[in-house]
Amino acid sequence: MIGKIATEEHFVSQDAKSYLPDLGVSPDVQRRIDDGLDANNIEQLRLPEMDKHGVEMHLVSLTADGVQLEPDRDKAVKVAKLANDALAEKFLARHPARFACLATVALQDPKAATDELERAVTQLGFKGALANGFSNAGDLDTGEYYDLPKLLPFWERVQDLDVPFYLHPRGPLNSQQKIYEGHAELLGPAWAFGVETATHVLRLITSGLFDRFPKLTVIIGHLGEGLAPSMWRAQNRFNDASFGKKLKKPLSQYLKDNFYITTSGNFHTPTLLNVIAEMGADRVLFAIDYPYERTDEAVAWFDNCAISDEDRQKIGRLNALRIFKLKNRAI
Repeated sequence: MIGKIATEEHFVSQDAKSYLPDLGVSPDVQRRIDDGLDANNIEQLRLPEMDKHGVEMHLVSLTADGVQLEPDRDKAVKVAKLANDALAEKFLARHPARFACLATVALQDPKAATDELERAVTQLGFKGALANGFSNAGDLDTGEYYDLPKLLPFWERVQDLDVPFYLHPRGPLNSQQKIYEGHAELLGPAWAFGVETATHVLRLITSGLFDRFPKLTVIIGHLGEGLAPSMWRAQNRFNDASFGKKLKKPLSQYLKDNFYITTSGNFHTPTLLNVIAEMGADRVLFAIDYPYERTDEAVAWFDNCAISDEDRQKIGRLNALRIFKLKNRAI
């Protein structure tokens, strides 16, 4: 399939790289993620790879853990703004037909994050926002999740601007990793990312956020972080142990009404079919997770997996055109 739109693709800005830990990736992957530092890499590496594999566009965002890892509120706000400026300059201004951008927001400061989202969308032309999991606040041992009441003005602005918010994973706080002791292989994308993000999603749902803001749209990756097949059991036990919480709809209905799920880094047909069965093909988006996952592997799987051509067009392109309000170009 040509004309694919990949919706979870990453870069690193100079300011974020100054404090983010070593990613532990190969030199080739590091060079590709660094194209936010050297725009020539976009022409030499990213665009040729996209062209070779029928990918028309990347939705680009700041790599994990982004500004969420920065405990100094003022510094996080500054880095977020500079990252968005770098995205606008190096990607959007140079190649507006090939890239769209998701804004970095420092949710350590809800007011600043709200203002930066507005600037990014209305002035820079960005198509939404992305946060890399919970935000550190004050120190590296304190994490804040986005169901907190102080975030409500931010969520209201997301809804008012009618743009999606991508909740990208990060690992749990160091102080909350007891279960992983002696099993570092389970940290990160192998397991801990999905557990952390799925729990964060359930916090948002059970907080009543989507009853308050019913038009809010959130995106999660990796074929839903294991949520789709787990919703029946979550609902069944929620009915008996909701501790007085009352929601307007079943938990699974919020997933269907307020969430989109991408294929980033999870190229597994049975899981995709389950997500389509639970959510519908209109709620699934193609993504690669560039440069951490291989474009050729993602594309070879998606172009040939056992779904209908109609669903392939929806997931590979049409849904992204709709949700991100992209111009439909002839391909």
